Amino acid sequence: MTDVTILVAFTAGVFSFLSPCVLPLIPSYLSFVSGVSLEEMRAPQIESRVRWRVALNSLSFVLGFSLVFVSLGVSASFLGSLFLGYRSFIRVLGGTFIVLVGIYLMGFFKIAALERYLQFHLRDRPAGYFGSVLVGITFAVAWTPCVGPILGAILALAGTTAEIKWGILLLATYAAGLAAPFLLSAVAVNSFFQFSQRFRRYLPIVHVAGGILLVIVGILLITDYMTLLNIYAIRLTPEWLIKRL
Repeated sequence: MTDVTILVAFTAGVFSFLSPCVLPLIPSYLSFVSGVSLEEMRAPQIESRVRWRVALNSLSFVLGFSLVFVSLGVSASFLGSLFLGYRSFIRVLGGTFIVLVGIYLMGFFKIAALERYLQFHLRDRPAGYFGSVLVGITFAVAWTPCVGPILGAILALAGTTAEIKWGILLLATYAAGLAAPFLLSAVAVNSFFQFSQRFRRYLPIVHVAGGILLVIVGILLITDYMTLLNIYAIRLTPEWLIKRL
């Protein structure tokens, strides 16, 4: 597991954030987890106290959904380790699945169940930062049908590693790719409202770009060229960083 697969996981997380059933709802998520109204967040000048409240509760929310995704990574890697003798078969099967996910994202076929997210009608969230963590865990489950294709592709990639520590790293990186823009939107909430409105028209392009990336990754896995890329990446990676990993 090197820079190549880690970069793929992070990019997949960003694509998940930009998916049509996540990006448009981010303002509502920010409002719900922080208890700050949309009107307050849209104000030209947000009070420092309000901004910190949104940011800290968003950080707790991020921790919640990251715990879910990392636990899935542990499970995928554990299953991969159980079938270590079939590693080549798992690699080809995982690569084929990733290619199919990429083709799906490019719009060549549709699966209705994956075009929506599960809805949890939470009138009041549990109080405090711990409450935001619980909401993050809940919404990670709600997002699964929508981000499922991309998440499934990263889990398939984790399953080919057959090492739990790399599964944790891979899904933590995926969660970071999803969390980073979420936290940026919490910190710069005024600008985010403007950005999200303008960016919606480009969502289909983002889907196609994500699909192309996954098709390439899947083909590299099937042909085992991902291993060669990782070898080259290791040569280019500083020795001190390799020791940390």
